This record gives sequence, structure tokens and C-alpha cells, in this order.
Amino acid sequence: MLTFNHFNFNVSDLDKSLAFYREALGLNPVGERKDTSDGSYIIVFLGDGKTGFRLELTWLKDHPQKYDLGECEFHLALRAEDYAAEHARHEKMGCICFENPKMGIYFIEDPDGYWIEIIPTR
Repeated sequence: MLTFNHFNFNVSDLDKSLAFYREALGLNPVGERKDTSDGSYIIVFLGDGKTGFRLELTWLKDHPQKYDLGECEFHLALRAEDYAAEHARHEKMGCICFENPKMGIYFIEDPDGYWIEIIPTR
């Protein structure tokens, strides 16, 4: 049997991304940060403190430009215990990039353009 472990986003500014994920989603570093001795990359895993699932943020020294995300048809989804409060927080942050009121969902966009779906607990 296989179980989910983590999902990766490559980021162009690690500190900016860590701040975004902490403020927007309450995700914090878990486990050991991986810094290479030659400084070529840094990996930080983020967790929600409730599940074992982790988001891996990878910063690559030789990739300072924004990542080409294509049509951004992939996304990460998080369930909101208080959907209205999360929506208000994200609206204040200005990071909501798409809403679908009919489906009762919305998406936020991180500093590198990755979309994160916010769904209510039903």
C-alpha cells in the first residue's frame, strides 16, 4: 500500500514563500531543513500540524527567474474549517486569483504563481 507523503513547489524566493505560506495558510516548517554544502539548493518541508502531509518548497540557486507553470492546471487543495474567515484573510492579503461561488470554492496564488484551492469543510 502507498500513502501520500509530500508535494513539491519550486520557489524563486524562499523567504518570501515561507512568509506567504505561514500567513496565508498557517503552514510552518517541519523536520529538518536541507541546505547543501555548495549552496546549490535548499529544501524546506511545511506542515499543517494536523496531518502528516507536507508541502516541500525547493529553492534552486541557479534558477532565479519565475517558473513557467504552463496553464497552471495543477493545484494543491486545502480544506478550511472556517471558510468565511479564511476567505476574508485571503481577500485582505490580495491573493485570491479565482472564485467559483457556484461550487463554493476559491483559489489563492502564491508568490511564484502556484494556485491553491480553498474548499469548505462540508
